[in-house]
Amino acid sequence: MSNSRVDAPVRIAVVGLGKVARDQHLPALLADGRFTLVATVSPEAGGVGDVAHFASLEAVLERGPVLDAVALCTPPQVRHGLAARAIAAGLHVLLEKPPGATLAEVEGLRSQAARAGTTVFAAWHSRFASGVAPAREWLTGRAVRSVAIVWREDVRTWHPGQDWIWEPGGLGVFDPGINALSMATAILPGPIVVAAARLVVPVNRAAPIAAELGLRSADGIPITMDLDWRPTGPQTWDIRVETDDGLLLLARGGASLSLPHAATAHFEDHEYPQLYARFHELIRRGDSDVDIAPFRLVADAFLLGRREATEAFVD
Repeated sequence: MSNSRVDAPVRIAVVGLGKVARDQHLPALLADGRFTLVATVSPEAGGVGDVAHFASLEAVLERGPVLDAVALCTPPQVRHGLAARAIAAGLHVLLEKPPGATLAEVEGLRSQAARAGTTVFAAWHSRFASGVAPAREWLTGRAVRSVAIVWREDVRTWHPGQDWIWEPGGLGVFDPGINALSMATAILPGPIVVAAARLVVPVNRAAPIAAELGLRSADGIPITMDLDWRPTGPQTWDIRVETDDGLLLLARGGASLSLPHAATAHFEDHEYPQLYARFHELIRRGDSDVDIAPFRLVADAFLLGRREATEAFVD
């Protein structure tokens, strides 16, 4: 933003109007006075209220309202081109997770934004779950002995009809699984590496429907990860951390936190409002935040993983 607009709301467009954009991004933006939603972008008709709607980002840039920023909520396979075009136009860019289809794409956007003097934000929304910060604080100074991550959900409930998620670059079950990795890399000390992986792939799809990972921290702490998109009963989004001082359980995707000798804390969902607070802070400071640690772990799982075929998936 120009100096004359440093205290004015950030004029932003949301590009891609799928489920996550409508359920999370739009409500968070409309409730945040630091932003003004001036446009939505989707090839399908129908935006939100009286906000200007366009079929493409190029159309907004050519004849739409003046923008300061864009939030890219498209499938990751097409996000790089859109982000590069936005940065070239001098806009700040928020990238929904995963931030791209490949690591090289995301690194390229980081470099481009640095040259252009704009902000790019790889928006790991699960890191803003209310239980994450107190979990990280509690673990500080304690010895971690082991970690178990269990992320099991019904793909038909959470990703209905989303064919792109099964294609190369769509990540399959790692689309939700990367949320767990974003949290684990935020609360655990030091880097994490992938030691082994088993990827279960439907015969008619390119991406896994389930996976098992063996990971370890830099000092050898064992970390297991169980991902599955097939459960139709109770859904599980848990990170269990065994320490020298007892068990920490970060459950419900970070919405609940259990600590030894304390009642379980349950939190309201403020992930996306906090996400946009962080984006605004980065814009004001002229900084970027492009942490690719969770994405690198997924890429390494694909590199090291043994593939196992399973029955065809029909949505």
